[in-house]
Amino acid sequence: MGVSLMPEQKAIKNLQIPGVSPPSKSCSDPNCPWHGSLRVRGVLLEGIVEKFRAKGSAVVRHEYLYYERKYKRYEWRKTKKLVHVPECLDIKEGDKVVIGETKPLSKTIKFVILGKI
Repeated sequence: MGVSLMPEQKAIKNLQIPGVSPPSKSCSDPNCPWHGSLRVRGVLLEGIVEKFRAKGSAVVRHEYLYYERKYKRYEWRKTKKLVHVPECLDIKEGDKVVIGETKPLSKTIKFVILGKI
């Protein structure tokens, strides 16, 4: 009928995001976009991992360019986003990552890390 996999292997979904390759490790996290059932929708952002919070979450700093209409010039702004970190990704502080918007996983976590750049 379908493709049979060994018990230790899980099927990896193809997210079709340019510049992001699937992880080499597998995990049993249901909130993993690669191995679980979590869907990525909405915006994709780049950021730098600042610090790790509770188990499975981190703070990512996202910097972007904003046009100030009153003064007719651009300025850099930054915001911090709380993100979910899947078990299969090897992420450390200071890594540049791609994050994607998902359904709300908790009160403050609405993004998930998709991979390193």
